[in-house]
Amino acid sequence: MSADHRIEAITKRLVERSKPTREAYLDRVRRAASKGVHRASLACGNLAHGFAVCSPGDKAALAGDTVPNLGIITAYNDMLSAHQPFETYPALIRDAAREAGGVAQVAGGVPAMCDGVTQGQPGMELSLFSRDVIAMAAGIGLSHNMFDSTVYLGVCDKIVPGLMIAALTFGHLPAVFVPAGPMTSGLSNDEKVRVRQLYAEGKVGRAELLEAESKSYHGPGTCTFYGTANSNQMLMEIMGFHLPGASFVNPGTPLRDALTKEAAKRALQITALGNEFTPAGEMIDERSIINGVVGLHATGGSTNHTMHLIAMARAGGIQLTWQDISDLSDIVPLLARVYPNGLADVNHFHAAGGMGYLIKQLLKGGLLHDDVRTVYGQGLAAYTIEPKLNADGTVARQPAPEESHDPKVLARIETPFQANGGLKMLTGNVGKSVIKISAVKPERHVIEAPALVFHSQQEMQDAFKRGELNRDFVAVVRFQGPKACGMPELHKLTPSLGVLQDRGHKVALVTDGRMSGASGKVPAAIHVTPEAVDGGPIAKIKDGDMVRLDAIAGTLEVLVDQQEFESREAVTIDLSDNEFGMGRELFAPLRRVAGPADMGASVLY
Repeated sequence: MSADHRIEAITKRLVERSKPTREAYLDRVRRAASKGVHRASLACGNLAHGFAVCSPGDKAALAGDTVPNLGIITAYNDMLSAHQPFETYPALIRDAAREAGGVAQVAGGVPAMCDGVTQGQPGMELSLFSRDVIAMAAGIGLSHNMFDSTVYLGVCDKIVPGLMIAALTFGHLPAVFVPAGPMTSGLSNDEKVRVRQLYAEGKVGRAELLEAESKSYHGPGTCTFYGTANSNQMLMEIMGFHLPGASFVNPGTPLRDALTKEAAKRALQITALGNEFTPAGEMIDERSIINGVVGLHATGGSTNHTMHLIAMARAGGIQLTWQDISDLSDIVPLLARVYPNGLADVNHFHAAGGMGYLIKQLLKGGLLHDDVRTVYGQGLAAYTIEPKLNADGTVARQPAPEESHDPKVLARIETPFQANGGLKMLTGNVGKSVIKISAVKPERHVIEAPALVFHSQQEMQDAFKRGELNRDFVAVVRFQGPKACGMPELHKLTPSLGVLQDRGHKVALVTDGRMSGASGKVPAAIHVTPEAVDGGPIAKIKDGDMVRLDAIAGTLEVLVDQQEFESREAVTIDLSDNEFGMGRELFAPLRRVAGPADMGASVLY
């Protein structure tokens, strides 16, 4: 099935732009793969250290070069709901590997932090850079050179992007991503938002807020709203790193375990020792990346991926840009309504037809490349399924439904929820930024109001509590970029801005910080680059300047005389309070070398 000519044109543009770096990358991958079974090159002392704690049978297997060894990279910890289920996965994977005639070892662990825990706290300033630390930590585990294939156990915000960067850095090895699935549904999202806004207004206390939050986040698995964590799972499936249907099956179920075992066996089937060698670096190409962006738009996914996808693509020598992402947004319709773009959660999305139905509709519209390589060994048409459990405990796959089980959650390609995707780039005299519009009502796609400038989200919160924000305004929250303080998410602002908008005021946010996958009903121009600490135009905005955010035209402008605006000195502030505490001092070298948001905000590329 061929893709729409507009999708083909953007893909061709990406291929041409990426040629020099992609060709150099593939040359490195192929040279690494040509060396054969990697542990065969280890000296006897090296190898003895590598299998010292294995069983006698596994030692005998690893002493030769004909039995594949599967390296497990795990983001397990038992504090975070999404990663706690991974505690039991290594045992499942080892058993499955032995059944398939292979061996599996935990190659290493990577950190996994939760933005939900650190939101609005000093630790949040480590969050974005944890992505690149995760990639480096995975690299340390795989540097032992003992492995023929890999499985990556990770789910949440920075973990999957970091793991994918590692998978492409070790692109000569096959890689299968293994999710844990979402927690079961708890308190409805609209009720959770209602209580949060009541708390912001002082109408309920901390006890009522904590009770609501605890009913929302109540058990093992990812949070059920469609934020970065669940956008990650969608991406891994639509890009072919998951087995079909793996993304949104709940933890602790027989089907979840069956999918995990199947993933381990499949990872061993696609090594260089067999006939289906699928190195990750060759499997993922420009078409795979385009498919990921299309899926992000069709589901109203996380704004974080306007950075993560760029960094992930660059790890494979592919030069994705914000312009590519924005142009695809004009082509791809919104097919899913999942909170914050609707009231449903990801369990409702899965029950309505889930990834299989979504991919089927996008293929029907010519909006995906079907002719891609996947870990399943077939193109994307093989992903138009619903996973079920056979009587013998193995995975069965049935065709995805022709019609959505819930048209309020998943739409047909002919009748989308809106004609364009969820993410757009804005340009103008403030620089470049991105906006998520899938949850913003059309009448709020254009906001023109005077600026109120803040240098922290707490400063704005204090102004709200003092009753100083009961008016139309554009909140300019600056010095929140990667170099300034690690680019934290600014969700502390969401309830108060929502309250002001509900009171009838025209409000918007402009920031060089982040808002993430939970970006909701308030228009927010985020990731502004150049950032304030680099002397970007956002550092020249003054209180009272008229600001126009136009998500229809794709512009972000300060409506003052351009000559006068350009002649202004960029404001500087003392950032020393952001340099210490909660580990922030350890990340000082990363802040110094961080790239701009439109290049992935990476310290690696």
